[in-house]
Amino acid sequence: MPSNQPTDSIFNQLDAFGHKKVVFCSDPETGLRAIIAIHDTTLGPALGGTRFWAYKTEQEALQDVLRLSKSMTYKSAIAGLNLGGGKAVIIGDSRKDKTEALLRKFGRYIKNLNGEFITAEDVGTNPRDMEYIRMETQHVTGVPETMGGSGDPAPIAALGVFMGIKACIKELYGNDNVTGKSVIVQGIGHVGEQLVKLLREENAKVYISDIDDERTRQVSKKYGAEAVSNNSIFDINADIYAPCALGSTINTQTIGKLQCGIIAGSANNQLQDEALHGQMLLDKGILFAPDYVINAGGIINCYSELMGFSKKRTMQLTENIYEATRNVLRLSKAEGISTTMAANKIAEKRIADIKQVKSTY
Repeated sequence: MPSNQPTDSIFNQLDAFGHKKVVFCSDPETGLRAIIAIHDTTLGPALGGTRFWAYKTEQEALQDVLRLSKSMTYKSAIAGLNLGGGKAVIIGDSRKDKTEALLRKFGRYIKNLNGEFITAEDVGTNPRDMEYIRMETQHVTGVPETMGGSGDPAPIAALGVFMGIKACIKELYGNDNVTGKSVIVQGIGHVGEQLVKLLREENAKVYISDIDDERTRQVSKKYGAEAVSNNSIFDINADIYAPCALGSTINTQTIGKLQCGIIAGSANNQLQDEALHGQMLLDKGILFAPDYVINAGGIINCYSELMGFSKKRTMQLTENIYEATRNVLRLSKAEGISTTMAANKIAEKRIADIKQVKSTY
C-alpha cells in the first residue's frame, strides 16, 4: 500500500534512522521546547547529553537530535559500554532562555521515561544545569563532584581524542609520538582547550581557531598556540585537523582544500554525508578517525559515574580509545573500506551479538 506521507515527514525520518522512541516536550509557561530521541537500548539505557541551541527551525532540531542519538548508540557500542544511544535538544538561546524552571520542567519529562533515557551536559549546558534537572529526576549524570557526580567531562573527553590522534599517528608514521607534529584545533571550547593543553604538553605545533576572538587570544597566550582565522584554517598545511566545534565541517568543498594527513577531533557528525565524504577521504588518502570512536571520553566519564568507578578506572577506559581506533583503522585497511564504514561494522556487530544473547533469555 503506497504511503501518503511526504518524503520529509517526521515518521519517515524516524523510520530512516531506526529510532525506538522520540518525545516532543512543550511547556508554554516555562518556554520549554525540546526533543528527546531514544535510538536503541539493546546494550542498556540510552545515555546522551542535552544540547541547548538556537536552531533556525524545528525541522533542523529534529534532524540534529536524530543524528546525534544514533551516533551515541554506536559510540557506546564501540567503547564497550553497556549503554544505548539517546540525545536531547532544547530549542533556544542558552544565554538568554535558560532558567531553573525550564530545566526542571525538562527534568520531569526525563523522569516520565522511567530510566529509559539518562542525560548529561552538552553544547549549551553545564554541571549547574544538570543540578536543576537532578532536582526532578535521578536519571542525569555529570553533576558537580560536590554532589557525588563526576563533574566536568571535558578533560576526559579531550584525553580520548588525544588517544585517537596518537593511534592515527602510529598508523601513518610507525610510532605515536606527537612531538613536532602540527595540529589545527578548530573550536576551543571546554574540550578543545583541554586538547590544546595535551598537545602542547607533548610539544606539538598547534594552530587554534574559534568564532570567539577574545577566547582565541586567551588560549593562544596561555598555551603558546598560534591563532588563525576561521576563514584560513583549510589553507594551512598541517599534519592533523582536529574539528572540535559543531559538525559538518568536512564536506565536498573543504575536502578539496584539506592539506592534512589525519582528521581527528571531538566534534560530533563531522562528515556532512557519512558515506559520500567518508569515501572521498579514503580516496584522497586522508586518515579519518570516526568522531564517535575517539570522542567517547565524555560518555565514558558519565558511565563511570553511573557505575561508581574510580577515576583510575575511568582513565583506563578512556585510554582504551587508542586500541579501539587502531581496530577501526586495521579493518578499514584490510577491507578497503572507509573508516566510518569500518567503525559502523564493529559497533553493529556488538549490538547484533548482544541482541542474539538476549533473545535466548
